[in-house]
Amino acid sequence: MKKIASLFLAAILLVACFASCGSQTGKVKVIDIALTEEEYAFAVEKGNTELLNQLNTFMKEIKDNGKFDEIINKYFGDGTPTAVTSAKEMKTDGSQLIVATNAAFEPFEYKVGENYYGVDMEIMALFAEYLGKELYINNMEFDAVCLAVSAAGGTYTDESGKEVTVAGGTCDVAAAGLTVNDVRKQILDFTDSYYNASQMLIVAADDTTFDSCKTAADVEAILKTLGSDVAVGVQSGTTGQKYCKGDAEWEFDGFGFTTTSYNTGALAVQNIINGNVKYVVIDEGPAKAIVAKINDANA
Repeated sequence: MKKIASLFLAAILLVACFASCGSQTGKVKVIDIALTEEEYAFAVEKGNTELLNQLNTFMKEIKDNGKFDEIINKYFGDGTPTAVTSAKEMKTDGSQLIVATNAAFEPFEYKVGENYYGVDMEIMALFAEYLGKELYINNMEFDAVCLAVSAAGGTYTDESGKEVTVAGGTCDVAAAGLTVNDVRKQILDFTDSYYNASQMLIVAADDTTFDSCKTAADVEAILKTLGSDVAVGVQSGTTGQKYCKGDAEWEFDGFGFTTTSYNTGALAVQNIINGNVKYVVIDEGPAKAIVAKINDANA
């Protein structure tokens, strides 16, 4: 009798474990519905009209001659990405184009070994060549990117709660899949937009909660039912974080679930599989790139 009771208890515990764990298949999927509408652009220190005009002129040139479409095809089509190398040391004598980025935002910027890849990185490599300068890529936390390009710099709070101070004016261009908004416009000048983006939801592959949704309102209606006992992952400092937590300046109402921040989107998505978060909200391009990579690894 005790043996039967023990087996029954074990079965209950097993069911409970599966109910609380993440993706049982080790795979995830993107709910292909745009939750926001955004524009990406590059940014320079506010008032640096010379560099801003040079960058806008350059962007128009590569769009007119087809080079921009060629780069886009490498990451969203059947083209082959080109490795971008950075100078080993940063120089402040004007001989370099110093680019601030967060190389954890595939397919716009990421690293493989010592090489950089991504839409933004290839554009910046061409822009440095256009200016006749050496390229130096300053890879940093996303929260630091805008501050490093701005004149005054500033501080942000990292995942551990520690306040980090960033020196301003240390980089020439912010190239990090930056969404244009009025808050960032206060400290930076943005180029013309080069990419339309949106936030999307990632869930476990076997999660059917949102399968019948047709619009952003349908998805948000479900998200609004979630309480603080449900964790949703985001990349720290991104639009996705502000969308989930709520931000008056960005005009996002936020939700009642617990927003859990990670240094990278890939780490956030991996935590769906690990069972630490239920969902992830992140930009469309990175969302699809991360999901494809994780699913290939778990095929």
